[in-house]
Amino acid sequence: MSMNFKRKLPIPMEVKEQYPVSDKDKKIKEERDNELKKIFTGESNKFILVIGPCSADYPESVLEYIERLRKIQDEVKDKVFIVPRIYTNKPRTTGAGYKGMLHQPDPDKNPDMLSGIIAIRDLHLRALKDYGFTCADEMLYPANYRYLSDLISYVAVGARSVENQEHRLVSSGIEVPVGMKNPTGGDLTVMMNAISAAQQKHVFLYRGWEVESDGNPLAHAILRGYTGQNGGSVSNYHYETLSELCELYQKSGLLNPSVIIDTNHANSGKKYAEQPRIAKDVLYSCTHNDEIKKLVKGLMVESYLEDGCQKIGDHVYGKSITDPCIGWKKTEKLIYNVAETL
Repeated sequence: MSMNFKRKLPIPMEVKEQYPVSDKDKKIKEERDNELKKIFTGESNKFILVIGPCSADYPESVLEYIERLRKIQDEVKDKVFIVPRIYTNKPRTTGAGYKGMLHQPDPDKNPDMLSGIIAIRDLHLRALKDYGFTCADEMLYPANYRYLSDLISYVAVGARSVENQEHRLVSSGIEVPVGMKNPTGGDLTVMMNAISAAQQKHVFLYRGWEVESDGNPLAHAILRGYTGQNGGSVSNYHYETLSELCELYQKSGLLNPSVIIDTNHANSGKKYAEQPRIAKDVLYSCTHNDEIKKLVKGLMVESYLEDGCQKIGDHVYGKSITDPCIGWKKTEKLIYNVAETL
């Protein structure tokens, strides 16, 4: 058993120097980071939508999607704060399948990590430069976060990563909100422990350095449903679970109690078209309980230009090659309905 070391990849500082962020765009990121922070601290009542494809695949269709989001964001900016999903790493349960743009910048070709590092930075840069959006990405590999740390405004830690010590410790040193998903088994205590770890100071090993973190007061919960004992999906976006989470936060002493509701995955039973209904259900719960309304900061939605998903190689423009997403018409309606309800 062995690993073949193919080539030494550039470190994040080198990639950032080669593909820099302009002073103008740095200011946009700072403004968006501050606005997002105010939502999580309760200073702003805006509602967050972390929305976009299950995984970023082809830059052209991802950027067209973001361009469409830009137009809607300008219309609903008084009530809704949109954070586009540009998820460049894709966790695979069995290890098989498309692992995301970082691995395969062209899904139709073999993995190329150097090209992938450049591709994901370029995509996030173009979203910022062309459309004024700083986006969300999943931190599947904590060591790779630094390649995008000056571009991202929101970080998600997935259900399979949330128990991992390195993810928790690195999250404690990130300066933007980090959402900790409940694990696939559904234990909310595991999620709360992850949030607690991320909010504390730590000394740990990172990229060959001994580092010290200040703790991340914006670490928070994401409810995404879970897998039941019979192997089926069980949702946890309902009023009862939100009430339970309110109590867990009250007992925890954690800073800035917050939750984002993932409308897909096990919450939808992998029935992607249920996402608009689930969004309405969550907002309905907020109207009936002030504590829940205060706790729920937004939604996470899987959405793209076309409904559903496809196999790699089918080449339907703007259709997911991983988990199925709602298409643009449903997306547009969902965003407007959220704004109207608020």
